[in-house]
Amino acid sequence: MTVEQGLKQTDRAYDQLVEVNQMMTDAIFNAFLFTWQWWLGIGLFIFPWFIWILFRDKKNTGRLLLAGFITIILSLLIDLIAISYGLWSYPMKFLPISPVLFLPYHLSLAPVAVMFVLQVGPKVNLFFKGIIFAGIAAFGGMNLFDAIGFYNPRGWPTFYDFFIFLIIYIVASLFYKVDNYDEKISHT
Repeated sequence: MTVEQGLKQTDRAYDQLVEVNQMMTDAIFNAFLFTWQWWLGIGLFIFPWFIWILFRDKKNTGRLLLAGFITIILSLLIDLIAISYGLWSYPMKFLPISPVLFLPYHLSLAPVAVMFVLQVGPKVNLFFKGIIFAGIAAFGGMNLFDAIGFYNPRGWPTFYDFFIFLIIYIVASLFYKVDNYDEKISHT
C-alpha cells in the first residue's frame, strides 16, 4: 500500500467513525434519553464530585486532584485501546459528545473513588489499599455495571479488570505522594 492509498483508507475510516458517532447519538436521543439508566448515568457524572467536594481532605486538595486527573487519563487511555480492539464496550451512552469515551466511569467514578481511597488511612500500605480498591472496583463495580447494561465485558475476565484498577490506583498514588508540592520557587 502506498502513502496515498493509506491516506484514502484513513479518510474512509474517518467517515465511518463519523457515521458510528451519529448512530450512537441517535441511540442516545431515541432510546436512552430520560430512561432510568440515563438518569443514573447522569447522576454518576455529577454526584460523586459533590460528595468529594464536601468530604475531601481540604489541605491535600491539589494532590488529590492530580491523582484524580492521572486516573482520568489512565482510564481513558486504557479504554481507548481496549475499545479499539473490541475487548469490551459500554453499550449505554449518556451524552452525544464523543459518546464512545465520555462516560461517568472515566470522568467521575474512577477518579473520585481513587481520591477517597487515597485520603482514607494515609499510613496504610499502598498495595493493601490498592488491592482492596481494585477488588471492589473490578468484582463489585464492573460486575454491577455489566448486570445493568452499562458495560459489556465481551468475554474479558473480571480478574484482568482487577489488575487494571490496581495499576491505576498505584500510579495515581505515586503522583499523590510526590513530595515537592510545597516547595516554593525562589528564582527571580
